[in-house]
Amino acid sequence: MGLEIGRLDTIRPQPHDIPLDAIVTEAGSWRIPRATSLAEIREDEEKSYASPPCYLREVDPAYLGYMSSSETLALLNRLLEGERAGARALTEMARQNRYTPTVATLCSVARDEAGFCAMLTRHINRMGGKPSSLTGTFYDSVMAEEDPASRLALLNRGQAWVVRKIGEALPRIADDGLRIDLTRMLEVHQHNIRQLS
Repeated sequence: MGLEIGRLDTIRPQPHDIPLDAIVTEAGSWRIPRATSLAEIREDEEKSYASPPCYLREVDPAYLGYMSSSETLALLNRLLEGERAGARALTEMARQNRYTPTVATLCSVARDEAGFCAMLTRHINRMGGKPSSLTGTFYDSVMAEEDPASRLALLNRGQAWVVRKIGEALPRIADDGLRIDLTRMLEVHQHNIRQLS
């Protein structure tokens, strides 16, 4: 049941819409013929949104309580710089300690860091941002430590920082694909903290 004044020519049906069997207004009632597919419904329509609720897809995520696009890009670039610093530090540590039992672990964690650099870069590009080319100052801090045990302890603090930052951000990430990748990144960093301890 509805009012005639609210009638629209189309709402540009989306996959989540549930079709009506009939419409009743003060002007009468109409049975709705069933289309066999959504493609058939859209056949003669433009692929655009007509009603205000459909515009939600185009709204900045901050309007719905999520991180804004600019906040998300800033976070991703900060994580990218940190991952790049970690990958460089781990690679250098593996080179310096190539004959020790820890070299395989260092190389494995370095590969993880490099892989996350690629993932973050992909998301930044997809969102229309510009990936940072900087290496975080964390690299210099790690390499300034002379004792290998102190370096590993600092690396673990860096891994814990990533876990904390992602954990804080996840509830405010609107993009499903990014949320899945960041969750995986968080889990891998938790695993690597255990490996480096």
